[in-house]
Amino acid sequence: MTPQSPRLGVNIDHIATIRNARGGDNPDPVRGALIAMEHGADGITAHLREDRRHIRDEDMSRLRAEVPLKLNFEMAVTEEMLTLAREISPHACCLVPENRAEITTEGGLDAIAAGNVLPDYVARLADAGIRVSLFIDPDVAQVEMAARVKAPVIELHTGRFCEATGEERARELKRLTEAARVAEELGIECHAGHGLTFDTIAPVAAIPQILEFNIGHFLVGEGVMIGFGPAVAEMKRLIIQARQAAFA
Repeated sequence: MTPQSPRLGVNIDHIATIRNARGGDNPDPVRGALIAMEHGADGITAHLREDRRHIRDEDMSRLRAEVPLKLNFEMAVTEEMLTLAREISPHACCLVPENRAEITTEGGLDAIAAGNVLPDYVARLADAGIRVSLFIDPDVAQVEMAARVKAPVIELHTGRFCEATGEERARELKRLTEAARVAEELGIECHAGHGLTFDTIAPVAAIPQILEFNIGHFLVGEGVMIGFGPAVAEMKRLIIQARQAAFA
């Protein structure tokens, strides 16, 4: 196996969170997306939640129209979001669980529990020319269900790995590695994201089957400290460095 150049998708949700805390138009998440692009981002991710707590409908439309990168539309499995996705026509939609009471996404979508709904939902998005990803926990059974519902892409939830320490972190890394391996065997493209930082990215970026990393909250936070563009550039550098080191 030879190393593939991994991609960095930058989630700009929490630029919108800061904007909404004060009201008005600043900071502008679309400007943030353009800055991310200038500093090495390969794509932009945004989660339009039911309650519009950060990203808004007009943000999605502007991102699609004004940012010349692939747009990944994170969304819940609802008819409202399906209609909006077909109107906005992003490159990809990542289907995620959504709980109005949660602060942030707390785990992966249970593809097994949603097995009766997902095949038709995935097909309707695919018919609109949208590539579908399932945001799932790094569990082989969930990966296998993604294949059964014909999702071409999965994104592995890395939150438990990032929060763990010691032997538990090693176990979580093994789960991620195995899930990514099975995804490749099943012909599914594998991405990863949630909670990744400068300190946690290297072991995950070294997994050769993971082709894209979607990272947001940490980069926005670092942007406050060192600048958003430099934070994006440093994350991209660390991802590429870890992948190259894995094949050295």
